[in-house]
Amino acid sequence: MVSLMSESDAPMGPTPGYLVWRLSMKWRVAVDRALVAQGLTHAQYSLLAALLATQRSGRTPTQRELADATGLEALYVSKLARALEGTGLIARTPHPTDTRAVQLSLTDHGREATERAITVVHQLLDRLLAPLGGWDSPRTAVLTRELKSLLNAPLDVTNDVTNDATNQE
Repeated sequence: MVSLMSESDAPMGPTPGYLVWRLSMKWRVAVDRALVAQGLTHAQYSLLAALLATQRSGRTPTQRELADATGLEALYVSKLARALEGTGLIARTPHPTDTRAVQLSLTDHGREATERAITVVHQLLDRLLAPLGGWDSPRTAVLTRELKSLLNAPLDVTNDVTNDATNQE
């Protein structure tokens, strides 16, 4: 396939997409390493932290709600929930009105483990954000706003990218 991009159109250095991907991979590996002593993976931590936040707001979420909150696939959340139930960190119960849904809640042991893990991850985040001036710095606030903006942007790549590639050939 011949590229239609001229030399002047070529991006200089790494693209924003590549940098976001590399940072997310660096963060995931760092969280996995930091939580190994807690017996948790980054994905398990994400689920537990979201569950704790939801429970603190007075709700008992379903697996689907936690999948939406974490950005994890529903099937993966189900797998994680079963594993976390096996370790005694969460309880899975049938939804009272939706026979297809399962609600999740932290056990007392799960709440304690999650709070310890959150402390570890916040310490790690402090180190990650140090080059920007730390957690409360103006640069971190700008980065957070920009990342939220990107995360909130609709992205229907299946149609847009396929159509653009087809139209350029």
